[in-house]
Amino acid sequence: MRLAQPPRPARSLASKTAASAVLLLCAGLVQAVPQSASAAPTRYEAEKGAYSAGSTIDTNHAGYSGTGFVNSDNAVGAYVEFTVDAAAAGNATVGIRYSNGTTANRPADVLVNGAAVSSARAFDATTDWDTWATSTLTAPVKAGTNKIRLSATTATGLANIDYVDFAASGGDGQAPTAPGAPSCSAITEDSLTLSWGASSDNVGVAMYDVYEHGNKIGEVAGNLTSDSLTGLSPNTPYNLTVFARDAAGNVSPASAAADCTTRPSTDTNPPTRPGTLTSSDVTANSADLKWGASTDDKGVTAYEVRSGASVYQTVSGKPPATSTTVTGLACNSPYTLTVVAKDAGGNTSPAGNAVTFTTGACRSDGGVPSSVSTLSSGWTIPWGTFWMPDGSSALVTERDSFKVFKMTPSGTRTQVGTVPNSVTTSGEGGLMGVAVDPKWAANHYVYFMHSASEGNRVARMTYDGGSLGGYTVLLQGIKKSKYHNGGRLAFGPDGYLYASTGEAQTPDLAQDKSSLNGKILRMATDGKPAPGNPFGTYVYSYGHRNPQGLAFDRNGRLWEAEFGNSSKDELNLIKPGGNYGWPICEGSCSTAGMTNPKASWPVAQASPSGIAVVRNVIYMAALKGERLWRVPINGDTESVGTPTAYYVGSYGRLRTVTKVPGEDALWLSTTNCDNNGNAPDGSDKLFKVLIK
Repeated sequence: MRLAQPPRPARSLASKTAASAVLLLCAGLVQAVPQSASAAPTRYEAEKGAYSAGSTIDTNHAGYSGTGFVNSDNAVGAYVEFTVDAAAAGNATVGIRYSNGTTANRPADVLVNGAAVSSARAFDATTDWDTWATSTLTAPVKAGTNKIRLSATTATGLANIDYVDFAASGGDGQAPTAPGAPSCSAITEDSLTLSWGASSDNVGVAMYDVYEHGNKIGEVAGNLTSDSLTGLSPNTPYNLTVFARDAAGNVSPASAAADCTTRPSTDTNPPTRPGTLTSSDVTANSADLKWGASTDDKGVTAYEVRSGASVYQTVSGKPPATSTTVTGLACNSPYTLTVVAKDAGGNTSPAGNAVTFTTGACRSDGGVPSSVSTLSSGWTIPWGTFWMPDGSSALVTERDSFKVFKMTPSGTRTQVGTVPNSVTTSGEGGLMGVAVDPKWAANHYVYFMHSASEGNRVARMTYDGGSLGGYTVLLQGIKKSKYHNGGRLAFGPDGYLYASTGEAQTPDLAQDKSSLNGKILRMATDGKPAPGNPFGTYVYSYGHRNPQGLAFDRNGRLWEAEFGNSSKDELNLIKPGGNYGWPICEGSCSTAGMTNPKASWPVAQASPSGIAVVRNVIYMAALKGERLWRVPINGDTESVGTPTAYYVGSYGRLRTVTKVPGEDALWLSTTNCDNNGNAPDGSDKLFKVLIK
């Protein structure tokens, strides 16, 4: 008789979503029309899978298959896990063979890739331990490797588990239609109800995803057409869109956007001024701060450390702490910082006293940004910048106008053409990256990544130094979406073209090596996969969410920056065949086979786009963070030093940073005219930053 172990903690699942998904699956609502015929099932023996500590492989009962069966520990959370393979995303039939010689049900949660598809599923008595039964269910699976786990929900543990028969359908490649236009109701200061028209699908809508700009903030089951959004900020505009997806992972086009503003807070009393602020332990890149607590009639929710109107750090909690270490400060620089208190109503206290200090001396290696000058103004969402091989000028793209400009080092701008067949996605797509062939003097080739009618493309044009001509599609089949299109192009020292692609708001595509989405691609200039690619395809690395920064260091190594969802943005060192985690990991994690980032940031401090390398230092432009990050590479190692921030809040949303040939200098562009910046057209600028 095994002793029962303490119950493990409850899984971190949204109860509304999990319950809705289980209802759909158990009721068969995701199969509105017949599926294509399934292949013959593949048998996965339990004794060859993974199982919880305390479980054993037994042979003391008759009728089992293989070399035994799993007799689990008598405990909540005891489990058996099978690793199964599916040729394509879609629904799969899962047959679980078990025996239960007791007189009572031994229920278990069935999870696929960590998501519950059947909660507390019954595994009823089978007369005796020599009698076997099969419990069959239908579950959504992704293309490639899937994990199916049976997890006991009572202290009696699992029934004896013999095997799983697994049969995936032939796949469903048809996406649902776009949801009907959403609208907001029941708006309060911190919540609202979003409703929309139902999508249709050849199989059935499994889920709806709600996005605020590029970040997913909610999901509901496919039989629902509304979602209650809570935890919102008072008197704040929200730009909301809805996407439908089916069980195969196909995602619809975006709905129309609903612009809704929460009500002003009924709480108009700000917190009291924070107590005396002091600083200590000032280093080259950080300082320790302490202050006295504020009070508030409803409670203080956060403190902000500010320099003028720019927020350098936010301290939250219940209640928030009254001390912090401010990191990411520029070396040998003067700072004047204050602290304000915030409450749930969005009220801000008066600033406390200011502290002034100068950070420590800079390290001589690598240099630091020393001055900024405006090189050119009058831009509207400049996106890509790439220098000609001789350094005489650069090409700059505008995302939404599809225009391409020639920029000289002195700041003279001339339009040289537009890229044909470009379309906007009313979000983050359009004309994005640009690259110039290293052999341009001989072939006059230039390359663009842009959104088109069917998806995102890599295209080649000719450029004679004064105008663009020709147009050849090199690569199609890259799915587009309103958000998460990637789009950066770069030539490596090997002479091949590298392209970053987003997962097009379909996270599972990032792990699907047969998909071009959520990847770094590597190709020859004729559009064929580059020789030596790790999988014999275009794919160079995978597991990316929305990568928009690519740059090579002095050792020819590729660095990449990408957007996280709500937790961590990343700086990665890319290696061929590497899996960078999304959607399983966001930031660092301990999952086997995943490559952790070299640095990561809260999304409010980064949301990175372009990167560049000058004197063995990576510079990363931050959109939401409105700053330029300096990240030194530690010599020729694979590690980086302490990131530090420059120009916090000074110039708004920073999109692209590019090294100036032959100089220790950068070109830095803004995109304050985009959907998140909302500045008037023509408000963006191109700066020159000297590194000394």
